[in-house]
Parts: sequence; C-alpha cells; structure tokens
Amino acid sequence: MILGLSVPAFTLLHVTISLIGIAAGFLFLGALLGGRWLGTVNLLFLVFTILTSVTGFFFHSKAFGPPHVVGIISLIDLAVALVALYGFHRAGTWRAVYTVTAVVALWLNVFVGIVQSFQKIGFLNAFAPTGTEPPFFIAQGVALLLFALAAFVAIRKPAGPA
Repeated sequence: MILGLSVPAFTLLHVTISLIGIAAGFLFLGALLGGRWLGTVNLLFLVFTILTSVTGFFFHSKAFGPPHVVGIISLIDLAVALVALYGFHRAGTWRAVYTVTAVVALWLNVFVGIVQSFQKIGFLNAFAPTGTEPPFFIAQGVALLLFALAAFVAIRKPAGPA
C-alpha cells in the first residue's frame, strides 16, 4: 500500500500524473516555440511535473538509486523555474532561465518515460533488454538533442507576459 492505494493503483496514478505533465509540457513548449505564452497550460505543466517527481519518491525502494537522483534534480530544476517565473516574473535574464529550466523539467520526464518504455514495452525491450544497448542510447540522444534545440529556439522567441 502507498498512501492508501494498492501498488498497482498508485503506479497508475503516478503514470497518469506523469503523462498529463508531459502532454501539458509539449503543448506549452509548442506555444513557446511559436512565441506564445499559455499561462494555464504552463501552470498545469508545472503542477503535474512537480507531482510526478514527488509521487515518485513514494515507491518502495531498498536503496537510493538513479530514480531518486532524477527526482531530486527535477525538483531543484523546478524550484529554479518557479523562482524565475513567480519571483522574477521572467524579467531580463530570468526569461531564459525559466525557458531552460522548464524545458529541462520536461526533458527529464521524457527521459524517464523512455527508460520506462524500454523496460516495460516488450517490443522496445527486445531492442534493449538491459538499457545499455545502442537503440536505448540513440532514443535518449535524439530526445536530448531535440529538447536542447527546442530550448535554444524558445529562448530566442519572446513569449507574452507571465
């Protein structure tokens, strides 16, 4: 049991939260790339991305490992994003700081999604059963490059007010 839910039910809740965060993140990133600001979608992205990281810590684990590291990095990144957005209202350099931290938060969720996909989806697992094979690294590398490019482009497109 985790927070009163069976482990499968909590896992489903965590995955649903993650997918909502990722979907909202892609909508928000698409708007940024078009020079638009979607405040409500951005808030949805931030809330569900924070919830994704927080709920991830509730899974039982015998030792501190990579999922914990990713969760901590994500929460630190999101804290900086919140300061840039709500503390400094994306003024001056803080616009770029917010854009980069938001893209990093989305990328971290996608990174974990790729890991989980290769572990849990039979078709993908056949290509990289241990997560150390070239198809896994290619998928992660392509995702990283696309998110880095998106951040680079989004920084140069001024979006409306926060």
